Amino acid sequence: MTSQPDTVVDADTAALTRVSRALAERFPHRMLPDLERMRDLVDLLGQPQRAYPSIHLTGTNGKTSTARMVDSLLCAFGIRPGRYTSPHLESVTERICLAGRPAPAATFTQAYDDVIPYVELVDSKHPERVTFFELLTAMAFAAFADAPVDVGVIEVGMGGTWDATNVLNAAVTVVTPISLDHQELGATLDAVAAEKAGIIHADALVVLGQQPLEAAEVLLRRAGEVGATVAREGLEFGVLARDLAVGGQRVTIRGLGGVYEDLLLHLHGAHQAHNAACALAAVEGFLGGGREILDLAAVRAGFAQADSPGRLEIVRRSPTVLLDGAHNVAGAQALVAAVEESFSFDHLVGVVGMLADKDAAGILAALEPVLNAVVVTQSRSPRAMPVDDLAAIAVDVFGSDRVEVASRLDDALDAGVRLAEEDSHLAGAGVLVTGSLVTVGEARRLLRR
Repeated sequence: MTSQPDTVVDADTAALTRVSRALAERFPHRMLPDLERMRDLVDLLGQPQRAYPSIHLTGTNGKTSTARMVDSLLCAFGIRPGRYTSPHLESVTERICLAGRPAPAATFTQAYDDVIPYVELVDSKHPERVTFFELLTAMAFAAFADAPVDVGVIEVGMGGTWDATNVLNAAVTVVTPISLDHQELGATLDAVAAEKAGIIHADALVVLGQQPLEAAEVLLRRAGEVGATVAREGLEFGVLARDLAVGGQRVTIRGLGGVYEDLLLHLHGAHQAHNAACALAAVEGFLGGGREILDLAAVRAGFAQADSPGRLEIVRRSPTVLLDGAHNVAGAQALVAAVEESFSFDHLVGVVGMLADKDAAGILAALEPVLNAVVVTQSRSPRAMPVDDLAAIAVDVFGSDRVEVASRLDDALDAGVRLAEEDSHLAGAGVLVTGSLVTVGEARRLLRR
C-alpha cells in the first residue's frame, strides 16, 4: 500500500508534468514587440506585480548571477524575496524562486492553474496567443503576490522595452554589461542599449555596471529623460580589491554607502566580482537609498551563501569537469580570463554545443587559447546548431587535429573525459562544457545522475 507522502509526491510530479507540457505548447519562445497581451493579462489578474516593490535587472551578461546575489543578500537581511530568472538549467521551477529556493512543484502548478483561465481570455482577444515567456512571467507575478514576498527580484527575458517583465515600475533597476548577443535586439551596441534602457522609469535608482561608451551614452540619456538617478560602476561604486580564495575569491567593494571589506564570494572570475558590486549597490539602494553603509555581517553572509549554477561550476573531480553557460563572445572572453586566473590545467578539453543564432566562430576563437582540444556536440533543443555545422567552424578555428565530433551530448562528455585523461595527469586534467545554457543544463543533469 502506498504511503500518503508518496502519493502526494506522485500527484505533484504528475501535475508538474501536465503544466510543463502545456507551457511547451506555447513554444517556440519569441519576443513579440508589444506589451498589449501582457498588460491585458495583468489587468485581469488584478496587477499582482504591484503587490510588492521590485528590483528589475537587464543587460547582456551577468543578469542571473547578479539576481542570485541580490536574492542572497536580501535573505541575509531577513527579507523574503521572490526571484524570477531565465532560462532554467534542469527544471522549469528554477525560474520562480521563493526565499532563495525554486518554487515547490505544487506552488508552481497552482500558479499556472490560477493564471491560465485569464490567459485564455487574452488569447481570444488578440491575433497572437500569449507567449511561453509571458505566461511564465504572469505566473511569477501571481505566485509572488500569493506567497507573499517582500520584494521581487525580476530579470528580463530579452531586451527591456518590449520584454514581458516591463509592466513593472521598479524602484531599483540594474543594467549589467551590454554586448552583442540576440540578433532581434539590434546589430549595434547603441541599438541593443536602447532596447534595454526601456526598463528605466521615472524616479528609479539605476545601477549601471561597466558599459561600452556607446551603450553608456544611451542609458544615461534615457535616465536623464525620465528623471532617474544613476549610480555608475567605477564612479559611485565599484570593486576596490580582489584576491583568489579557496573555492572563489575575496572582494572589497566600495558601495554607495561605504566600503565593505573581506567579502567571500564562491564564484570565479573578475566578472563575478563586478556582478557582486552591482548586486550590493542595488540592495543598498533598495534598503536605504544608498545613503548609509549596511550591516557588514549580513552583507558577508549574503555573499558567502550566493551561488550561480552553470557559471564555472565544478561538478566532478579527477578529471575536473566545469560547466559554464557562456553563449556570446563577451561571455566567452570573461570565461577564459576566469579559467586562466583560477585554475591550473595541464590539459583542458572543451565540450561545446551552441544555439544556431550565436556567433560560433567568435565564441570558439575566444575559447581557443585555453583549450587543447574541443569536442563539438548538439543539445536536444530545436534551436541547436547542427553538429556538422559547428564542427566545420571549429576546424577553421582549431584545426582538424584538435577537433572531435559527437552528435550526442553523453558521448561528447565521455570523449572529453577520455581526451583529458589521455594527455595529462589527472590532477592537471580538465573538461569545460560550454557554449549554451541549454547544453550546460543537459550536461548537469547527466553528470549529477
